[in-house]
Amino acid sequence: MMQIPAGKKIYFLSDFHLGAPNHTASLAREKKIVSFLQKISVDAAEIFIVGDLFDFWFEYRSVVPKGYVRILGKIAELTDNGIPVHFFTGNHDMWMKGYFQEELNIPVYFEPKEFERSGKKFYIGHGDGLGPGDHGYKFIKKIFRNPVSKFLFGLVPPHLGTGLASYLSRTSRSATGNNDEKFLGENGEWLISYCKEMLTKDSYDYFIFGHRHLPIDFDLGNESRYVNLGDWLRYNSYAEFDGNDLYLKYLKNE
Repeated sequence: MMQIPAGKKIYFLSDFHLGAPNHTASLAREKKIVSFLQKISVDAAEIFIVGDLFDFWFEYRSVVPKGYVRILGKIAELTDNGIPVHFFTGNHDMWMKGYFQEELNIPVYFEPKEFERSGKKFYIGHGDGLGPGDHGYKFIKKIFRNPVSKFLFGLVPPHLGTGLASYLSRTSRSATGNNDEKFLGENGEWLISYCKEMLTKDSYDYFIFGHRHLPIDFDLGNESRYVNLGDWLRYNSYAEFDGNDLYLKYLKNE
């Protein structure tokens, strides 16, 4: 168990989707995020990036996607300065290999994971494929996560593979439409259902997820909360834990 030093905080962020919808918008968003990371570096005890940092990411044997030098350089600077950074893969950047671990010195998690900090128990993950329903996506996720699928995609030349992935990503967002802009109610939010199921097996103070693209802070009862981190496409939202309580915040309100 890690005890947060006095005056320090743990920060949670997710769903930057760098690369979307175009280079100009992505670059402006990347600079905003880098500026935020610089700001919090003065009091960050730890930083969790909870998936979909990129709109698409694939590590070929000796090639990684072009761009993103600002965010990657800033993360490297944070870890070089002794600030631990954790990364959870999302559905848009699940094809990680060893680049982040070797170049940025950060652990990469492919499944939700438990952490205990200052006596509080956290359950953290991107959130895709959890809870009831969405069987079509869960099936596709199994295919994409299969090592054979990763190997076959690696045979596609990078310029073709990246173009195809960008097209599929745009198609996915178009199909989703505005469905992620409204809270669906306690019974309609699949991650709330998942949290409740998890609480029948163990106790947690906080469930931290991304993927939903909507900032949510929901009281699950029994002193347990589900917090969805929203995104940096619309909300510029994040969470911070000061050792006593966790707060969902927005950069635009500061």
